[in-house]
Amino acid sequence: MNELKLRLQLEQFFLEDIGDCDITSEQIFGKEQKGEIIFLAKANGIFCGEDVIRTGFALLDQEIKTELRVKDGDPVENGQILAAAKGRVAHLLRGERVILNLIQRLSGIATKTREAISVLDSSHTKICDTRKTTPGLRMLEKYAVRCGGGHNHRFGLYDGVMIKDNHISFSGSITEAVKAVQKTIGHMVKIEVEIESEEQLLEAIAAKADVIMFDNRLPGEIKEWISSVPEGIITEASGGITLENIAEYKNTGVDYISLGFLTHSVEALDISVKVMVEDEVLDKF
Repeated sequence: MNELKLRLQLEQFFLEDIGDCDITSEQIFGKEQKGEIIFLAKANGIFCGEDVIRTGFALLDQEIKTELRVKDGDPVENGQILAAAKGRVAHLLRGERVILNLIQRLSGIATKTREAISVLDSSHTKICDTRKTTPGLRMLEKYAVRCGGGHNHRFGLYDGVMIKDNHISFSGSITEAVKAVQKTIGHMVKIEVEIESEEQLLEAIAAKADVIMFDNRLPGEIKEWISSVPEGIITEASGGITLENIAEYKNTGVDYISLGFLTHSVEALDISVKVMVEDEVLDKF
């Protein structure tokens, strides 16, 4: 994860939430009143958010001490303490909601990714994400996919060529679209082509695509068509694949399955914050 980008993003997130000040905490607590907060798992899952906790509190107050009890990618259980932070109470409360929101979402993504891998149960086919991420959170959400054991697809429109149905329609054919790209693209950039029929598959192979995506194809179709794909061309399946049917793709031979639901509609992992003031543990909502 890019540390500089993370700091810049967290600064923006804090500015959005804090504005000029935390008007509540600053009126209640003295500048030097100390306390401790703990992050507590309230469900089983996979944790993601070490750097969010460390970097987030450090941005607010470099004297806040953080202790991580788990690492990114670790399984966690309901009731388990994940992390603790000690320091000025007003500064802890100023940042805990932004930090909590982020680690809940990231841990939810890591958890869903691990679940998808488990349900697929394949030693060959890898799970990867898509560009269906929350605007502004792509770096973090794709990191969470990796923490869950998954892989990343392209990060944006800039780091990989992906010729989809609209590109094919406007250019006239897969052959013409691939040729146009090959004339100018650097040799380090792969070209992926999305196909929807066996005819398109053979055209993409002839055009020398690096990656072929089977878009919204049934497992039986993929298993039949994939025998035509030469060694050296990477294959991917996407579209209409859910946790309920992903196991059906286990024996298709496809190299990757890309899943939009890992990021676009994931449920946050339930994590709560509890505060300690004068050794009394209080629920915080």
